[in-house]
Amino acid sequence: MTDPGEVRASDAEREAVVEQLRVASVEGRLSLAELTDRTEAAYTASTHAELALLTQDLPAAGPGAFPAAQHGPGSGPERKRRWFVGVMGDTKRRGAWRIDQELGAVAVMGDVLLDLREAEVRTDAVDITAVSVMGDVKIIVPDGVHVDLDGMAVMGDKRVDVLEAAPGMNVPVVRVRAYAVMGDVKVVGDSRAQPLKRGLAAWREQWRRLHGDDWRDGHRRLHGDEDRRRLPGH
Repeated sequence: MTDPGEVRASDAEREAVVEQLRVASVEGRLSLAELTDRTEAAYTASTHAELALLTQDLPAAGPGAFPAAQHGPGSGPERKRRWFVGVMGDTKRRGAWRIDQELGAVAVMGDVLLDLREAEVRTDAVDITAVSVMGDVKIIVPDGVHVDLDGMAVMGDKRVDVLEAAPGMNVPVVRVRAYAVMGDVKVVGDSRAQPLKRGLAAWREQWRRLHGDDWRDGHRRLHGDEDRRRLPGH
């Protein structure tokens, strides 16, 4: 008789777990890095047991678990944008913090650093307007998120340097509207930033026991060749 935990997972079951993780993130239970890690693991999970590891510390999904009022910018009452400004100086935001509104970053002959990896993202996507005038705006995200960068650069540079997940995956989204005048707006992933010190979560430890020393192979396969990155000027 087949062990219930060893039953092969279907695509629909993987997507259901990904949705449960997204809801948990909006409720403040997961950071952006944790959401990205678990989402990637869900898409590489082969069995019910592997999927169960990813949600064992989260409440069960159910009807009405995702409040409509928290669907992100534009879905409810207008919220003020939260600004981070560096004028001939530096402004940095890293570590654990909460994102529940659109963000703005302005660097005028200065630097602004926004590290989103440990942030609790309470919206469907992170929306950032970045303005750089003879300065530098740097946004750090977990590798594996989808970055949508648009805007303009005049005698400056706007670029994405993030390892992408495979097409078709429902991964976290970061949207950046960049305006650079003799300055730079850069979105970089873990592989291009100072590594984030992450504790070994219970689900990850059990995942490693299931997969041995090759427990991160699934993560690598999701990204394909680790040298494949978004090109400058995207």
